[in-house]
Amino acid sequence: MESDFKLPFYAKASIAFIGLIAFTSILYIAQDIIVPIIYSIIIAIVLSPIVGLLERRKINRIIAITITLTFVTLVTILTIALLSSQIMQFGDSIPKLTEEFRRLLDQTIAWASDNFNISTRKINLWITKQNTEILNGSTASIGQTIINTGSILVVLVLIPVYVFMILVYQSHLLEFIHKLFRSSDTLQLNSVISATKKIIQSYLVGLLLEALIVAVLNATSLLILGIDYAIILGVIGAVLNVIPYIGGIVAVALPMIVAIATKSPSYALLVLVAYILIQFIDNNYIIPKIVASKVKINALISIIVVLVGGASWGIPGMFLAIPLTAILKVIFDHIEPLKPLGFLLGNIVPTVPKKLFFIPKK
Repeated sequence: MESDFKLPFYAKASIAFIGLIAFTSILYIAQDIIVPIIYSIIIAIVLSPIVGLLERRKINRIIAITITLTFVTLVTILTIALLSSQIMQFGDSIPKLTEEFRRLLDQTIAWASDNFNISTRKINLWITKQNTEILNGSTASIGQTIINTGSILVVLVLIPVYVFMILVYQSHLLEFIHKLFRSSDTLQLNSVISATKKIIQSYLVGLLLEALIVAVLNATSLLILGIDYAIILGVIGAVLNVIPYIGGIVAVALPMIVAIATKSPSYALLVLVAYILIQFIDNNYIIPKIVASKVKINALISIIVVLVGGASWGIPGMFLAIPLTAILKVIFDHIEPLKPLGFLLGNIVPTVPKKLFFIPKK
C-alpha cells in the first residue's frame, strides 16, 4: 500500500532554512577556496570566445589558451605600470595630506569652540582618545594584514592557473554537467548553459566598457578642476563604481578629501557636483545602453545581494554579487518550480489593479 504522506509546510520551510544556513556557512568558511575558483570560471568564460577564434585559425588549443592568457597578463601589467607613477606620487604625498588635515582639524576645533561654546580641551581629549583606539586596533591587525597580503599574492598566482585548466578541460567539465542530469533534460540544460555564458560574457564586457568611460569622465573632470592625482583617483572611482549604489558614494569621497586637503572646501563641492553629473550620465545613458540591458535584476535585489556579498566575502563578494545573481535568475527562469524566484529577482514590475488600493467608505 502506497503512502500519501506529505511533509507539512512548516517542516519544508524548516528544512529549507536549515539547508540555507548550512550552505551559507560553507560559502563563508571556504571563501578562500571558492572565491578564486568563481573568479577563474568567470574569466575563463569571458576568454573562451578568444580561444575559440584562435582555434578556428588552426592554432592548437593549448597554444591558443597560452597566447590569450599571456596577452591578458601583459595588458594588466602594462595598465598597472602606467598607473604606478601616480600611485607612488599619491603614496608619497600622504604625510602632506595628513598635515593639511591636521591644520583643517585645528581650524574646525577653534570654530566649534567659538560658536558652540565647547571647550577646546574636551574636543582634543576626545580626538586623542579616538586616535588611540584606532591606533590600537590598527596595531592588532598588522599581523592579519600581512597574512591577507600573502593570501592575495597566492590567489593572484592561482587564478591564471585555474583559468588555464578550466579552458583546457572545458569540454570535459561540460560533459560532466550533462551527465548529472537526465537525457530528457538535455535541451533545457543546454539552454541554461548557453544563457549563462551569454550573460557573463555580455555583462562583464559591458561592465569593462562602462568602467573605462567612467574613468575617462572622472579623470577629465578632476584634471579640469586642477585636483592632484586626477588619473589614479578617476580610475579608483571607476573601479569602485562597479559596486552598485555603494561604490559611487565611496568613489566621490576620495577626490573630495584630496580636494579639501590640497585646495579648499569649495573645490570639494565642485568635485561633488562633477561626480553627481557623471553619475547622472552613467545611470541614465551608459548603464541602460551597455550594462543594464544585459542583466535584468531589480534595484532592491541588487542592493541586498551586494550587502550580502560584502558581509560574506568582503569586497570580492560585492563585485561577484550581481553576476552570480544574474546566473541564478537564468537558472530559476528555466526550472518550473523556481520561476517565482526568477520573477522576484527580475526588474519587470507588473501593473497592480487599482481595485487593490480601493478603501471602502464607512
